[in-house]
Amino acid sequence: MPQKPTVSVLTLGCKLNQADAETIARRLASGGVRVVGRPQKGADAFVINTCSVTHVADRKARHLTRLARRLSPDATIVLTGCYAETAPDNVAELTGADFVLGNAAKPEIPSLLLERLQRRGDPAAGCPTPARDGLRTRAFVRIQEGCNELCAFCIVPRTRGRERSTAIDEVVQEVLAREREGVLEVVLTGTQLGNYGRDLHWDEPGPRRLLEALLERTSVPRIRLSSLQAQDISPELLGLWRDPRLCPHFHLPLQSGSDTVLRLMRRRYTAERFRRAVALIRELVPDVAITTDVIAGFPDETDADFEATHSLCEEIGFAAIHAFPYSRRPGTAANLMRNHLPVAVRRHRLERLLTLADASAQAFRRRHLGRLMPVLWEERKRGLWQGLTPNYLRVYTRADNDLTNKLLPTRLFALQDEGLSGEPEPAAIPLT
Repeated sequence: MPQKPTVSVLTLGCKLNQADAETIARRLASGGVRVVGRPQKGADAFVINTCSVTHVADRKARHLTRLARRLSPDATIVLTGCYAETAPDNVAELTGADFVLGNAAKPEIPSLLLERLQRRGDPAAGCPTPARDGLRTRAFVRIQEGCNELCAFCIVPRTRGRERSTAIDEVVQEVLAREREGVLEVVLTGTQLGNYGRDLHWDEPGPRRLLEALLERTSVPRIRLSSLQAQDISPELLGLWRDPRLCPHFHLPLQSGSDTVLRLMRRRYTAERFRRAVALIRELVPDVAITTDVIAGFPDETDADFEATHSLCEEIGFAAIHAFPYSRRPGTAANLMRNHLPVAVRRHRLERLLTLADASAQAFRRRHLGRLMPVLWEERKRGLWQGLTPNYLRVYTRADNDLTNKLLPTRLFALQDEGLSGEPEPAAIPLT
């Protein structure tokens, strides 16, 4: 048997990128390719699916592409994703990539690589083979792409285009296909999930109709939404969480706790509306985790504006805060604003947010000590099995038996790294 060619599929950024990467990996695997999700020395090809939300993300994309070239000088390297949309004209020369393909060209990548591998004389390419390891536990399913909101700081409308929703029947069929592969959790991804269906001219845009269809027509044990906005939250939507298959985890980007800054950012909510959304979620969804994004040092952000943000984050007590400094993005409205804050000010404010984030996340984890919770075990790394609770707590355990893709009641007993240590119940019956 000839050895299968190896393709490293590497992803930076959001869950939508992860969904795109899974689709590429699945198609490569069905074409007879061994797919790995790490930088593989000697790999025949690399797909580097990039982010461009900040200048740091751009730098990571360039670094990863150069690393791929060092690991495998003769490999075919495809740089794709949002950085491919915003990169300078000479990015291929800068990074050593063979192809620089934007988001719209992602569906062409598997065919492109399979054809090149066959031309190079890799006889295994083009022979069907099972999907790659790691695709069975959780699957990212794209339900929507693009954004019409034009927030002042965000480059995504330029890199992802206008809003486009996937039809309900198509999403249902995708989830059913992942079920047949043995997936126990699907993560519904998109750029602006709360606007799902708006481009289809529904009377009531939003994911509620889709979630109802998935709960009725599929049996996957867990369904998770990647992100919503405060203005998307309603009692009617939250009423669906009476079904325990919907994971009690809401990612609600805050960005700022100052109404002045929110207006400058062109966000469609106030700090008070955000508070009300959080209160409603906590009232209607037990054991919920609420996570968020916050930008430190947006142009014109005063000390008082920042204190309002810090105070609101402290008041709410998020399960996790993804805090990052404002980054200028050419092509955005904020890039044209005059009062860009010094790097030192942005860095200081970021450090205060990160300190608060650590304390807030640890407090949330502590509240779960001693609890028995279902954990979907995914993989073993460095001798420890890792998995997730429904409310997105990372759990670690040591076990000699194979826990891959098992959903087990697990006792949480200690804080560990950015999660908790747990022990599956000795006589536990799988929850599926």
